Amino acid sequence: MTTGGVAAEGPGVEKSGCYTHPEMLCWLREDEMSVQELLQRVECVIAHVDEIMQQDIRPLLAVDIIEQLHRQFALLSGGRGEDGAPIITFPEYSGFSEVPEEDFLNVVTYLTSIPSLDAASIGFIIIIDRRKDKWSSVKASLSRIARAFPGNLQLVLVLRPSRLLQRAMADIGLKLHKDDFKMKIVMLNSLSDLHSYVDKSQLTRDFGGILEYSHSQWIHHRTAIENFALTVKSTAQMLQRFGAQLAETELPNDVQGTKDLLTVHTDKHNNLKDELKLALRQGNTLFTCIKDQAAKSENHVLSPDEMENQTTVERLLAQLDETENAFEQFWCKHHLKLEQCLQLRHFEQDFREVKVCLDSLLDGLNSLSDTGDCVARVEHLLKELKALEKKGQPTVEKAQLHASHGDQLIQSNHYAVDSIRPKCVELRRVCDDFSNEAKKKFDVLSKSLQIHMGIDKVNQWCESGIYLLASQAVDKCQSQEGAESALTDIEHFLDSAEKNQLTELRNLHNQFEVVLSEDIKGGVLKALKRLEDVQEMFEKRSVSLKRLSAKQTRPIQPVAPRPESSPKRPSQKTPPRTTGSHQPLTRRPSDNLNSAKQQAEADPNKKKNIRRTKEAITIEVMHGESQGGSTLVPVSNESEESLSNRRRHIMTELIESERIYVEELQSIMEGYFAELNNSELSHLIPPTLENKKDVLFGNLPEIYEFHNKTFLVELENCAEKPELVGICFLKRKEELQVYEKYCQNKPRSEVVWRQCGDSFFFQECQKKLDHKLSLDAYLLKPVQRITKYQLMLKEMLKCSKGEGMVELEEALATMLDIIKSVNDSMHQIAITGFEGNLSELGKLLMQGSFNVWTDHKKVHSKVKDLARFKPMQRHLF
Repeated sequence: MTTGGVAAEGPGVEKSGCYTHPEMLCWLREDEMSVQELLQRVECVIAHVDEIMQQDIRPLLAVDIIEQLHRQFALLSGGRGEDGAPIITFPEYSGFSEVPEEDFLNVVTYLTSIPSLDAASIGFIIIIDRRKDKWSSVKASLSRIARAFPGNLQLVLVLRPSRLLQRAMADIGLKLHKDDFKMKIVMLNSLSDLHSYVDKSQLTRDFGGILEYSHSQWIHHRTAIENFALTVKSTAQMLQRFGAQLAETELPNDVQGTKDLLTVHTDKHNNLKDELKLALRQGNTLFTCIKDQAAKSENHVLSPDEMENQTTVERLLAQLDETENAFEQFWCKHHLKLEQCLQLRHFEQDFREVKVCLDSLLDGLNSLSDTGDCVARVEHLLKELKALEKKGQPTVEKAQLHASHGDQLIQSNHYAVDSIRPKCVELRRVCDDFSNEAKKKFDVLSKSLQIHMGIDKVNQWCESGIYLLASQAVDKCQSQEGAESALTDIEHFLDSAEKNQLTELRNLHNQFEVVLSEDIKGGVLKALKRLEDVQEMFEKRSVSLKRLSAKQTRPIQPVAPRPESSPKRPSQKTPPRTTGSHQPLTRRPSDNLNSAKQQAEADPNKKKNIRRTKEAITIEVMHGESQGGSTLVPVSNESEESLSNRRRHIMTELIESERIYVEELQSIMEGYFAELNNSELSHLIPPTLENKKDVLFGNLPEIYEFHNKTFLVELENCAEKPELVGICFLKRKEELQVYEKYCQNKPRSEVVWRQCGDSFFFQECQKKLDHKLSLDAYLLKPVQRITKYQLMLKEMLKCSKGEGMVELEEALATMLDIIKSVNDSMHQIAITGFEGNLSELGKLLMQGSFNVWTDHKKVHSKVKDLARFKPMQRHLF
């Protein structure tokens, strides 16, 4: 049997989503025991009622044979013999012989079952009044009694017929049939003879006695007592059914189900309580009636039957009281457990709701980054943290209040202490975790904010310093006054470093190093390095200016290049000396710097004065071989098998690198380009990127489509025959021109990236893609890829001979032409301020950059050094 909603599966059983703790199982066993105790006590009451009413020997009730009792052919008047034997009388009844055997047996059986067992065990005395009847009637009565009397017969007293003839016949008949009756029979001639056997006080007036007897009243009392006994028994049986129902009832696991069950059980309890009250009123009323009947006269003495009736009602009332007490004791325990169960369900429901909110807060807190890459980002994170704490405060307070409520339940001796206590501990733990984590993040973010503000302060100071150095015109510094003025500006600016406490950044770094991320540490070290570099620049400039501040005997005005001067009007005073003017202009742009570097290495001071300018993206290619003659490189005396293996290896590398390239382009298209249309990230897209998607990405979609759907497939088809790869490049010569458009757009793309590259949108996209490099590194992939093809083709030519050689040479020449065209076009679009139409000049043949220094043979050596300090850059088309 199960009770309380949990099967006997051992402690800790999970049932219907509710965890049952050992203490709860303990209560369930106690509750089951209380139900069993109630059932046992009610069963005992029912047994006592049956015993009181002698249901085992008297299955009949007065109401069942009410008509037969009203005939009065047999009576239990309540008289007793000298030894206490109950007296049953058969008064004069003319239709006695016509009474059906079943009716006679029912009435006699009922009458013999009424006296107590002790009285019935003595034996019954039967008085048969046949004074006005015949011997035949006497004989029939004796025969019927002898044959059907269910009790123990002690004596049969017969008032024989009063007529002489019938009396004589009775005497003779009795002597003849005495052995047939098998019972002690005494024939009496008169009432006085009867009085010698039975005292008058035990006989009714019909037999000359003084015993008060009313048959109708006797029937009324019997039916009332039996009705009351039935009421007591049926009430006990209702309690028995209620207890059995409780034993089979499972406690719900939800609040509403528990409320409904409590309501149903309470209603049933109230109904049963009303039934008990009604039965008690009925029993008390009956008991009062019996007592009042006995006390109606002062001289009236209760007959044994009347005393037994009164005792029976008293015993029934006692059983009813026992039933009520047992039920109330059980109900108090059961009702308390139901209320505690409802409290537990409320507690569990509130716990789940609060726990979900707390977990959501913790998830939000854990997802909140504690590292920012700039002051604005850290301030934004701090603002989000404060908003999250404010939002979570009601939930935390609710959780703490709920934990206090759980403590109250524990203190009130709740049965589910082992279930409530861990939940209270869990709520307090989660609240503490949220509070501690929020404090920890606030501490880290606050320290990060100080660090970033220090980095920004250092960077701003360095930028201002670089701007100051750049703004100091060299020509103005040639005079003593100008040099001293510039030196004063530098000293004032260096003093501002101490005022701004720039060195405090290092102290903050050392102080917060434990909690800072590697990125922030790297930023600090980078800023400190920059600070040292700028300070070193100031020291060097200061040294130079101190030299120039000495009194000048012959002030010299050096020639300085002007942005507005046209290449058509070179300086007439000082003819320029070009570096590398005899080199082909289509060589590597880095060669320009190399030539300058070679001159500078002769003089260490010159080396440090070379200024590198920001250049546009340049594709570097060695054109020495392609400028004239064949690009064919003679192969060594390797075997054909070795050459074939090399070709396959180069082809495999080309295909694998092409696949990787396509995957990288796909990641850009899906992870950045497509995300610009994602409504969930629209709030992160910077305003500076609006309507500039095509500028940032250029024609990258077109390049991706070409390589993904066409070029990669065709390269894979050449895997088994690498010698055919040249045909593949020649076939797609026109499509590969898309790179020219992409490279021409690259400078504009870089401008857009510098404006919005540090936005949260790109950071989020990079995080989703798990890219180590930012988008700008991937936007450089197409430029790197177009130069890779010509290297692969060169390697393929080195190990090829015979089939496909011509196509490979043409393919290499084609790729070199494409690269040169792209390179030239990128330099051409950089031309500004040209007075005329460039398209009228025809196709660009060659271009290159170089530096120019002025050489003053007759001027002071310090001025020469200053002139070399600032070379003039030129570019020739």
